[in-house]
Amino acid sequence: MKIPGLSFSLKRAVGISGLKNKIAKKVGIPTTKQGLERKIGSSIIKSITGKKKK
Repeated sequence: MKIPGLSFSLKRAVGISGLKNKIAKKVGIPTTKQGLERKIGSSIIKSITGKKKK
């Protein structure tokens, strides 16, 4: 039986998610696949267009 709005994550309970988050913020490189693809994509677009982010 699944209770809506209630979930359990072993990684969060142990603290792995928080540790990965802290490392990603300090280094500036995302640890998720989606975040990494977004960062690489934006840098490619910037290099092609030559525009800097305000």
